Amino acid sequence: MSEPSPTDRLKAHIVRELAGAGGWLPFDRFMALALYTPGLGYYANDTLKFGTMPGGGSDFVTAPELSPWFGRTLGRQVAQALRATGTDEVWEFGAGTGALAHQVLKQLRAEGVAVHRYRIVDLSGTLRERQRARLAEWADVVDWVDQLPEALNGVLLGNEVLDAMPVQLLVRLNGAWHERGVALAPAADGTAALAWADRPTDLRPPLAVPGPHDYLTEIHPQAEAFVRTLAERWQRGAAFFIDYGFPEAEYYHPQRHMGTLICHRAHRSDPDPLTDLGLKDITAHVNFTGVALAAQDAGLQVMGYTSQGRFLLNAGLLDLAAEAPLTDRAHLAKLVNEHEMGELFKVLALAPAASADDWLPLGFAQGDRTHTL
Repeated sequence: MSEPSPTDRLKAHIVRELAGAGGWLPFDRFMALALYTPGLGYYANDTLKFGTMPGGGSDFVTAPELSPWFGRTLGRQVAQALRATGTDEVWEFGAGTGALAHQVLKQLRAEGVAVHRYRIVDLSGTLRERQRARLAEWADVVDWVDQLPEALNGVLLGNEVLDAMPVQLLVRLNGAWHERGVALAPAADGTAALAWADRPTDLRPPLAVPGPHDYLTEIHPQAEAFVRTLAERWQRGAAFFIDYGFPEAEYYHPQRHMGTLICHRAHRSDPDPLTDLGLKDITAHVNFTGVALAAQDAGLQVMGYTSQGRFLLNAGLLDLAAEAPLTDRAHLAKLVNEHEMGELFKVLALAPAASADDWLPLGFAQGDRTHTL
């Protein structure tokens, strides 16, 4: 008898969780299991994930993989923030292959900015090993931590981190709001299959959604809890979160009635997270208003909010990459063009109150959109 596949093992693990929970799991719990179950979840197994082309076995491309000038430009912003806040540590959450860390550290060295530690917080053991290999040059500076210290100081980075935090699904059906979760249903082959199951709920989106039509969307309690946790420990520094998403008024627009939840595999997207467990990414766009409000309520200050394209141009992308080869310049266009990553991706900057005065981050010198949050 053959060994069950990792997908089957992950499904069996989720089925056991379902049984222990009375037959129904809220989607955020299911998403956490599908992505982070040790050894089996998408971010906890040894599949490739990151890369520029599907032929190499990857599922999606991130900006640091697309162009080294993304991280070099962000490094200019980090250098300014370290000087302005009098800190000497960088903390990166969800470091992927280590490409961004390598690029930022290279730029800091070029600018003569010394960092005492570049600390990486990553839940994935397999990704940590790839990061160690990628960052061997910086072994005396880089280390990995499993939890935040009681007192945190430094510049914080998160590129495509908030979108990977589990979300709750809310669905309005015939005028009544439900929370969408996961249950078991009979499959055609006589086995049990994962299936959607909705339950009435008092939860609501943060904005009322006009109209009587059915409407599916997400709320983001874990991302908001994450920034509140940072605020409890963070004393000095600045944070830069880069991700795809919208301000609240766009996120909960009446026409966005199918929500933003999406899966990625082999550089293709699909809307069904209940299949191919552990083999594809599950993600949702970020409600940047919700994250910003959670940060403010916890005592942090919003230092800026703008598109990725505007941020990179403000921070000096074109000057840094002036001598880049022609092939590199084509990738630069994808980073900044509005119809590519330049507009869909946004940058949100936060800081503790003690570090928020008397300086403006480079990336927000023009085109700041904080007023739209």
